Amino acid sequence: MTVTAGGLILHAPAAQAATTSDAAGTSTAKAVSVAKSAKSAAALRIARQKAKAEKAVAAARNQIGDPYRYGATGPGAFDCSGLTQYAWKKAGVKIPRVAASQFAGIKRKVSWKNLQPGDLMFFRGLGHVGMYVGNGKMLHSPRTGERVRVDKLSSWRKASFVGAVRPGL
Repeated sequence: MTVTAGGLILHAPAAQAATTSDAAGTSTAKAVSVAKSAKSAAALRIARQKAKAEKAVAAARNQIGDPYRYGATGPGAFDCSGLTQYAWKKAGVKIPRVAASQFAGIKRKVSWKNLQPGDLMFFRGLGHVGMYVGNGKMLHSPRTGERVRVDKLSSWRKASFVGAVRPGL
């Protein structure tokens, strides 16, 4: 049996093989397209998170010098988790109010070695939170009598580190 396909005369087995390879090629092209689409969507999501993180860091930096006040959420005074909540809210991301809830409620966990600016770092059994600002430093509202400031991450901080999260994803 002969079949005409695009001006070519093919015998039936060859025509079937040509049709099958065309279908396989189309399926492969669709799979590649879907994979590229998924990668670009992930890249876009990461880019959006980084932009939000930059805004959160900038908002937190603007609070340097403000006094610590237990339970305060700003503006003008903050406790540790009030500062992080305030900064991320300025970036358009809603996060829980207290440190333990921030750690539990934000799903993307981050290790010490993978910290990026904007990540929230938790210490002392989730009793304290600060924001990583890059270059081995964090911004936080330490305790009563102190003011919002940037501190270098010391070996003591590393020893009391519980974990970190990445808001905005």
